[in-house]
Amino acid sequence: QVQLVESGGGLVQPGGSLRLSCAASGRIFSIDAMGWYRQASGKQRELVATITSDGRTNYADSVKGRFTISRDNAKNTVWLQMNSLKPEDTAVYYCRAQEVVQGVDVFYWGQGTQVTVSS
Repeated sequence: QVQLVESGGGLVQPGGSLRLSCAASGRIFSIDAMGWYRQASGKQRELVATITSDGRTNYADSVKGRFTISRDNAKNTVWLQMNSLKPEDTAVYYCRAQEVVQGVDVFYWGQGTQVTVSS
């Protein structure tokens, strides 16, 4: 079983920056994609950004040019650098990791970290 622990959330003013971290631990075989998702109050969880083990990235249109995802495979850690934050970025941000175990995709989720963008 893989555990994901997020950190780095908080309260920031519009235009500010935050950096989220997510570290995977436990019985890890080989983590492929890692990513960040968010869920605003009263809305469905949505993709923010993902990164594969070979560095390919994908971003939601709403964050392109403002957010950057990166990872360290050796440390099983992924980061999300968030710049030019807007009030609409306010949400609980969740880390997700994907493993392929015996040919089956297995997904793990972190507990989430709150990001609030407000003046």
